[in-house]
Amino acid sequence: MSSVKSKANNKNERFIYQDDELIEKPFNWGQLRRLYMYMKPYSKELMPVIWMMILGTATRLGVPALVILAIDEAIAPANGETSVPKLLIIASIMLVLYIVQWASNTYRIKYTNIIGQKVIYDLRNHLFQHIQKLSFRFYDKRPAGSVLVRVTNDVNALQDLFTNGVVNLLMDCVQLFGIVIILLAWNFKLGLAVMITVPLMFLVSTTLRKRIRFAWQDVRIKQSRINSHLNESIQGMKVTQAYVQEKDNMSFFNQMNTVNVQSWNKASALNQAFGPIIEITSAIGTFILFWYGAHLIQSEAITIGVLVGYAQYIGNFWDPINRLGQMYSQLLIAMASSERIFEFIDEEPTVGELNEAKPLPKIKGAVKFDHIVFEYEKGRPALKDVTIDVKAGQSIALVGHTGSGKSTIINLLCRFYDPVQGRVLIDGIDIRDVTIESLRSQVGIVLQDTFIFAGTIRDNIRYGRLDASDADIVKAAQAVNAHDFIMELPDGYDTQVEERGNVLSMGQRQLLSFARALLADPQILILDEATASIDTETELKIQEALKILLAGRTSFMIAHRLSTIRHADEIIVLDHGQIVEQGNHEALIAKRGVYNGLIEAQYRYL
Repeated sequence: MSSVKSKANNKNERFIYQDDELIEKPFNWGQLRRLYMYMKPYSKELMPVIWMMILGTATRLGVPALVILAIDEAIAPANGETSVPKLLIIASIMLVLYIVQWASNTYRIKYTNIIGQKVIYDLRNHLFQHIQKLSFRFYDKRPAGSVLVRVTNDVNALQDLFTNGVVNLLMDCVQLFGIVIILLAWNFKLGLAVMITVPLMFLVSTTLRKRIRFAWQDVRIKQSRINSHLNESIQGMKVTQAYVQEKDNMSFFNQMNTVNVQSWNKASALNQAFGPIIEITSAIGTFILFWYGAHLIQSEAITIGVLVGYAQYIGNFWDPINRLGQMYSQLLIAMASSERIFEFIDEEPTVGELNEAKPLPKIKGAVKFDHIVFEYEKGRPALKDVTIDVKAGQSIALVGHTGSGKSTIINLLCRFYDPVQGRVLIDGIDIRDVTIESLRSQVGIVLQDTFIFAGTIRDNIRYGRLDASDADIVKAAQAVNAHDFIMELPDGYDTQVEERGNVLSMGQRQLLSFARALLADPQILILDEATASIDTETELKIQEALKILLAGRTSFMIAHRLSTIRHADEIIVLDHGQIVEQGNHEALIAKRGVYNGLIEAQYRYL
C-alpha cells in the first residue's frame, strides 16, 4: 500500500509542479483587464452605482468641513460669542449629509452585489462551457478534483472582488484624492507634514506584497490537492473499504489537511501584517498633526477648528489606506485564483474544428481508417500504420490483448483524439473537415462502465435524444428487454436513481445504456465491452436486443465473449497497435492463429 501511495504522491507532485510554475509569474495586470471584460457588459448598470459612490464620498468629505465651520463660526468664533442659530443650521446640514450618505451607501451595496453575482455567473458559465470543449488529452493529465476546484473554489474566490472590491477601490481612491486636496489647500505645510509617513508605509508594505501573493497561490495549490484526493477517495471508497485501508487513507488526508491549514495560517498572518503597519503609521501621523498643529495655533497660522477638522480628515485618510491594504490582499487572492482559471480558459482543445468545417451530412456508415499512426505519449505509438475499410452496414469486431489498440480505434472514430498520421473517413469524408457535433450525433457508443446520471430512469434513457417522447422511450426500452425490470421498480420509469445508478445492477445499467443508444438512432454504433459485466440470462436478452440495435447500422464491437463477436461480418485482431489477423470467425479459426488462441484460452478458463 505504501508503494501505491508513493506512486499517488508522485502523481500529485507532478500536478503541483505545474501549479508551482504559476507562482513564479510576476503580478499580471493584464489579468485584471481580462477580469474587467466580464464586467464590461454591465457598465451601464454600474454607472448609477459609481455616481452613488461619488455622492457618498462627497458627503463624507463634507462633514469634517462642517465641523471646522461649527467650531470656528458657532462654538468658538473669533469674537468670542457662541451662535446657537448658526450651530443648528450647521447641525441640520450635517444631518442631511448623513442621510444622503446612508441612502447612497445602501444603493451602492445592494446593486454592486447584484452586478457582482451576474459577473460571477458569467465567468463560471464561460469556464464550464470551455472545459466541456477541451479534448481528452486535457483530462488525461488532470484529476477530476483539480478541475472541480477551478469551477467552484477559484471562481468563488473572485466573488468579493466583483461584488465589492472594484467599487470600493474606486471609492477609496476618490476619498483619498479628495482628502489630500483639502489638506494641502487649507494649510499646505500641515498637510504635507501629516502625510510624510505615507511613503514610509508604502515602502514597508511593498516588501510584503510578493510574499503574500506567493502565499495565497500556495493556499490554492494545497486546496486543489485536497479536492483532488477527496474526489479520488469518494470514487474509490469501495476499494478502500474492501482492502481495509481507511486508517491509511485518513492519515494521508490528515497530512494534506495539516499542510493546507499551515499554508492558510501563513498567508493569513502575512495578510494581517498590513493592519499594524497602518496603525503605527497613523499614530505617527497623528502625533505630527498635534505637535505641529499646536505650533501653528500658537503662531495663529490655523484655528482650533482647522486642527480638529484635520484630525477628522486624518482619521478618514487612514481608513481607506487600511482598506486599500486589505483590498490589495484581496486582489492577491483573486490573482492567485484568476491565474488558475485563465490557465484553463487559455487551454486550447487538441481536437479542434477548422474554420471552414461543415456539418456532416446524413451518413450511410462506410468507414475507412487510412494508414493511421497514433501516440498517446510521444515516442510510444498505440497504433502503427493501421488501415481498415468498412462498408456501410457491416459489423466489425475488434479483439486483442489489453493495450493492443482496440479502444484507440474507437477514440479516433469518435474524434476524441486526432491521429498523428493518416485519416479517418466516413462515407469518404475526412472527419477533421466536419463539425464535431454533427459527427458525434451520428455515432452512438455503449461503454462497459455505463454512466447513469442522477435523475429518473426516463431521463437517463432520454439522454440519447432529448426531444424523444415518453412513448419513444418506452418503445426503446421494450426493444432491448429493459421494460420489464423498469416496471418492477417502485415508480417505474419515474424511479429516481442516484449518481452512477448504484441502486441498479450492472446488467440493468447496461440495458439502460442500450435503450439510450437505440433512442439516439445512430448510423454508426460502437459497443465497447458492452456485455462484459452481464450475466448469462441477461446476455440472452441482449443478444435479442443486439439484432434490433445493429440492424441496418455500421457497428464496431470490442468484446472477448465469443457469443458477441462470432456473428460479426469482420473480426480484426490487434496486437501492439498492429493488425495481425482479419476475417470472419470461421476463417480465423481455420487459420489456427492468434484469434484461435484467444478463443481457446477463453474456453480453457470457463
